[in-house]
Amino acid sequence: MSDFSLWDIYRNLLLALRWTVGLSLIAFIGGGIVGAILLVMRLSHRRWLQTIVVIYVNLFQGTPLLMQLFLTYFGLALFGIDTTPLVAASLCLTLYASAYLTDIWRGSVESISKQQWEASASLALSFGEQLRYVILPQAVRVAIAPTVGFMVQAVKATALASVIGFVELTRSGQIIANATFSPFLVYGSVALLYFILCFPLSLWSRYLEKQVMRGADNHDRH
Repeated sequence: MSDFSLWDIYRNLLLALRWTVGLSLIAFIGGGIVGAILLVMRLSHRRWLQTIVVIYVNLFQGTPLLMQLFLTYFGLALFGIDTTPLVAASLCLTLYASAYLTDIWRGSVESISKQQWEASASLALSFGEQLRYVILPQAVRVAIAPTVGFMVQAVKATALASVIGFVELTRSGQIIANATFSPFLVYGSVALLYFILCFPLSLWSRYLEKQVMRGADNHDRH
């Protein structure tokens, strides 16, 4: 195991885990902001805005994230923008997350019955007021579980940032494995840390989904 002790391995992996968590939060929060803007565009009555969002979502969902990372990193440099792996990974993962969150939230909004739109329109509410006061408060309850579930996907997606030189958990594992000649131990530890990070989110997502279903059943009874 070279000069690395087991503590040295885990200490370095835990230090790298901070960057994985940080990049995940950047992607999720940034993607949420962009996704909210895209959602409003998608729900608008302007066909050209809807078309732009549909193309955007299909583009990011229909191409490998690995290629998106390469294009972002080398594309920014092509335009003379001096970038770093962190900036490129943050930008790419934000756009990637926004495409999926837009789709998740659109489905949640569309799950609200048309009668709710009609009822709010009969109160002379504008489109923005309909979303804010009637539709979104109901859609949020539906969207919480799949949104939390997507957080697991966002965390795992950060592993691909290693291909452009960003040293997060996976990249740190590669470096340590090459130095210690103990790939099974190191990558097993990396997998364990990902599991510790993602499994509670998966459980939380399932719990929230059950709560939403239970609430819907109670509503139907009344």
